[in-house]
Amino acid sequence: MQFFKKNIFGQYLIVKKWLIRILGVISHQRYQGFNELKIEGSDVLRQIPETNVLFISNHQTYFADVVAMFHVFNAALSGRDDSIKNVGYLWNPKLNMYYVAAKETMKSGLLPKIFAYAGSISIERTWRSAGKDVNRQVKMSDISNIKKALDDGWVITFPQGTTTPFKPIRKGTAHIIKHYKPLVVPIVIDGFRRAFDKKGIRIKKKNILQSMEIKAPLDIDYDNETVDQIVEKIEFAIEQHPSFLKVIPQEDLIANEQLNLKRNW
Repeated sequence: MQFFKKNIFGQYLIVKKWLIRILGVISHQRYQGFNELKIEGSDVLRQIPETNVLFISNHQTYFADVVAMFHVFNAALSGRDDSIKNVGYLWNPKLNMYYVAAKETMKSGLLPKIFAYAGSISIERTWRSAGKDVNRQVKMSDISNIKKALDDGWVITFPQGTTTPFKPIRKGTAHIIKHYKPLVVPIVIDGFRRAFDKKGIRIKKKNILQSMEIKAPLDIDYDNETVDQIVEKIEFAIEQHPSFLKVIPQEDLIANEQLNLKRNW
């Protein structure tokens, strides 16, 4: 029966739909009320294929960034241009949309588990676990799940694997791009770090202008460009190349330095 239909990961679509609707209504004022979200390029979302699309973005909080993307993507697909006014777009959300997240983060409490059901592809990080640096092999099942999601629809990933700005791009993202040849759409966000706490759940400051720019898909020669060349292309596309350091807001640099000091302490 249609009512009991599941997606590729065995999740009930009706449950996922209602989760997106409820979470969307609850979170809407965070981007269109307490704070303001300036959107650019949402028309790109109506010009790309239904499947095998990989969105790459810089990362500022655990959850607020991706929740905002769910809002913007669904609003754009319902015909809105650079706007998330009127939450009616949540009634029929895009269900074949996924995001890559660390498994330990998505299992850290009830709310993350709910977020996970709404679209997470949970993977084990190869470089960090439980707040410590590690060095472990990539799990092929994680790569397989990303491939399944690309075959089914759209996937959002944060190729730095951290909310700390200007950290290196993880080469795993470039390998996935080179091997599976998705259409790669860059997104640049800002203001989320100033508006929310690190998890992106608690509002830290109101009346913050947040921004999200959706850029045109990258032109990638999948067969001839090297992994390093793709990595550099990603760095520039999401404005995380070291050359952008001089334009980052000073308060972001200070906030990030304070966070690092707390971690070290």
